[in-house]
Amino acid sequence: MLRILVLGSAAGGGFPQWNSNDEASRRARAGDPAAPPRSQSSLAVSADDRRWVIFNASPDLRQQINDNPRLHPRAGPRDSPIVAVVLTNGDVDHVAGLLTLREGHPFAVYATGRVLSVLRENSIFNVLSPAFVARRRMALDQAFAVAGPDGEPTGIVVEPFAVPGKVALYLEDAAAGPNFGTEPEDTVGLAISSEDGASRFFYVPGCAGVPDDLARRLRGAPLALFDGTLWRDDEMVAAGIGTKTGRRMGHISLSGPDGSIAAFAPLGVGRKVFVHINNSNPILLADSPERAAAEAAGWEVAYDGMEMTQ
Repeated sequence: MLRILVLGSAAGGGFPQWNSNDEASRRARAGDPAAPPRSQSSLAVSADDRRWVIFNASPDLRQQINDNPRLHPRAGPRDSPIVAVVLTNGDVDHVAGLLTLREGHPFAVYATGRVLSVLRENSIFNVLSPAFVARRRMALDQAFAVAGPDGEPTGIVVEPFAVPGKVALYLEDAAAGPNFGTEPEDTVGLAISSEDGASRFFYVPGCAGVPDDLARRLRGAPLALFDGTLWRDDEMVAAGIGTKTGRRMGHISLSGPDGSIAAFAPLGVGRKVFVHINNSNPILLADSPERAAAEAAGWEVAYDGMEMTQ
C-alpha cells in the first residue's frame, strides 16, 4: 500500500499569490473557509511510513515539512525520513525547494537528463554537495526502483514518460521556434507503484494535452493526480493578469471540448484529482460554479494536507 500526502496543491506562486488582489485572493487572506490557502505543488509518498519520497521540491517545502509530522526528524540531532526527491520538470516551482534541503543531509535526486543538466548548469544547486546528494538520471519509459542515497530501496517504483509540455520559462529560447526549444525530457508524467505492483497511480502535474498515447496509458487507472492549472485556456488573458494562454505555458485547461475533464470522461479512471492549481482558477473556491461542474464530472480538487492511500 502507498500512502500519499499532498504537500502543496497550488501552481507557481501559491494561493493567494503574493501580489494578487483578485476576489479569490482577498477571500483567502480574510480566512474564508471556502477559499483555503494553498502552497506550491509538491507530493510525498511512502510504502512503509518510514522512508518518504518527495515528488517535486516546492519553494514552500520547508513549511510543508513542518506542517506534516510524518516528515519530521525522528532520531538524533540531524535526521529526516526524506530519502529521495523525484522531479517532473525543471520549473522553478518544482526545483527551488531543493535549496531548502541543503543542510548536509544525504538523499537522492531523480530527474531526466535534461532536468539534471539544468541543475548542473546553475551553480546555486552546488549547495547540494555530491558528498551527500546523489543525482540519478531516469530514462523515459523505463521503470526503476527508487532508493535512498545508500541504495536502500523504498518499496516505490517509478516509470517516467513524456507528456506534452514546455521547457521551463527561464529556459525558453525564442530563436528555437514555436516550441521554444522544448524536448521530450522537459516535462514528464509518472506512473508510481508499489514494489509488488499491488498499488499504483499516476502523477501528472504539468501537461498540455491528452493525446492518444497518454489516454491509453491512463485508461482504467485507479487514481490520477492531474494538471489543474487553469479552468479555461485564456483565463489569465481575460482576467488582465497575463499575456499567455494555458497551452502557451504548457498546461491543458480543465473546461471545454479540448479540456482535461472531457478528455478523461471516457477513460474510466477510478479517482481523479486536480493538482497544481493556479491562483486564477475558480475551482479553488468551494462555492464556485466551476468547482461544482468539476465535482459533477467526478473530479476532486486537491488541498494541502490531503491524504490518500492506494
